[in-house]
Amino acid sequence: MKLELIEELKNISILCVEDEFGIRQTIVNTLKYYFKDVYEASDGMEGFELYEYYKPKIIITDIEMRNGNGVELVKKIRENDFETMIIMLTAYSTEEYLMDLINLNVNHYILKPLNLKKLSQALEKYLLKSSKPIVLADELFLDLQKRELIYKNSEIIPLRKREKDFLYLLYEKKGAILKYEEIEFELWNDKEMTTHALKSFIKELRSKLPINVIKNIPQEGYTLQK
Repeated sequence: MKLELIEELKNISILCVEDEFGIRQTIVNTLKYYFKDVYEASDGMEGFELYEYYKPKIIITDIEMRNGNGVELVKKIRENDFETMIIMLTAYSTEEYLMDLINLNVNHYILKPLNLKKLSQALEKYLLKSSKPIVLADELFLDLQKRELIYKNSEIIPLRKREKDFLYLLYEKKGAILKYEEIEFELWNDKEMTTHALKSFIKELRSKLPINVIKNIPQEGYTLQK
């Protein structure tokens, strides 16, 4: 992770909820490298108490715990709070299971075992979502936090999560080609991406855009229009 991003994290608070002591200590020790304020809880009930008291900006929680699981913790938090970033640790990667996480408004999930690369990617996403809108084209901006496009500083275009993520992936490439296999890996969550499904997705997204910024590269993928 870039040094400037690490510096940005120093003033952000984070809560780790994990019932396995050894795993929790490993995660907490890693988090202390990035964050000044790191709180830890051994189950969902304790996690919710610490959440209410400290109001951390980010929560990393396991799902399966002996006393108050992560799903119940997220449900209680999301009753009134949609701003706190929630990262789920899970050993499961089935489509049905991952859809449940999306329906819970989980911002990110990490398949176990957790490593530094996976954690860094999740934390970078938090910083990006907290940042200013990014420029896709002249007078067209993508607001990652609000999940919407802004055109000519006046027209607001709401986006679905997958649409927002796709446009951000194009932006990340900065002129390079976003390959079909990358789209499938990043956006289809371990589900097979059919050609028909991708074409329908792109067609629907293009219909929302005030200007076309998606350029098709035959047999390869997509890139941002220059």
